[in-house]
Amino acid sequence: MNALPPTLDDRIIWDSWLAMHQFPTVTANDAVGTFAAINDRALTTEDLAAKLDVDARALGIHLSLLAATGFVERREGRWRSSAASRVWLNPKGEGYYGPLIHRYRDMHPLHAQLLGTLRTGNKADGHVSVAEEWERGEMPPEVAQWVTGFMNAHSRASSRGVAQQPLFADVQSLLDVGGGSGIFAIEIARAWPKLQATVMEIPQVCKEADKFIAASGLTGNVRTQAVNMFTQAWPQGYDAHFFSNVFHDWSDATCRLLAKKSFESLPRGGRILLHEMLMDDDGCGPWQAAAFSLLMLLATRGKQYSLPELRSILEGAGFVEVESVQTGGGYYSLVSARKP
Repeated sequence: MNALPPTLDDRIIWDSWLAMHQFPTVTANDAVGTFAAINDRALTTEDLAAKLDVDARALGIHLSLLAATGFVERREGRWRSSAASRVWLNPKGEGYYGPLIHRYRDMHPLHAQLLGTLRTGNKADGHVSVAEEWERGEMPPEVAQWVTGFMNAHSRASSRGVAQQPLFADVQSLLDVGGGSGIFAIEIARAWPKLQATVMEIPQVCKEADKFIAASGLTGNVRTQAVNMFTQAWPQGYDAHFFSNVFHDWSDATCRLLAKKSFESLPRGGRILLHEMLMDDDGCGPWQAAAFSLLMLLATRGKQYSLPELRSILEGAGFVEVESVQTGGGYYSLVSARKP
């Protein structure tokens, strides 16, 4: 097997992948009248959603990407069309790009899916999602194989970036909650040989993770344990819980449940670690995180969270000393907190 090149920078792939959400977000919001509604006056998300008769949560996620790409702006909690949008996306203006937008929107399958999220607030019909399977605790073997391969591919750079973080020097035993293919547990254990890691997953995913662990040659340091993180008791005896791309799959309420279960399972002094692509504190960028959040809207019940939002969740569960550091693995950050 060829070794990875000596770079952790996979942003060129993420940029190409996530860019596909930009134009259909514009076309979907043109279709519901977002730009026209905030052309002459600024509105809160809730007031704008009521005016457009769309789902407020979904609209907020759309607006984040539109703000990050310059189509709208947010001041003091209110949204307004940008100067460019007031010229080019105003249906009553002579500069309206409507004929171009209408020509291409139906050619892009994400237009209809994003329009559906605005109108219903639900994830998109036809968009692949395995959230229900994870919550239920069972998954068809072929789906488990696909999803672990997918997650393993997009985590190669970020797993190596997070494994370099010095805080793992104080971790002896790590529980990788919802760890998928085990790539993070593998890379962390490879970087810190004294560390023992367990990938906690549903049974079908554990079987796939076992294959990746065996291929890594780290079966002495990394193992799997089949547990439904929602309905079953978590294993004890770990001094850190690691979650990568887990919280972004779920609602605020579900994230609070997971944080509480982690807090109750950890010993005093234990740490919770959240590896996520963070939104800016104001929720208006960066565009990559905002586009990833839109992908979560399409396929899951979650979104990309900001550090203040994650701080609220973690402190609400009882954790203290909430901090964040960029990992150097693409656009990701590692949020950590301690159980007092």
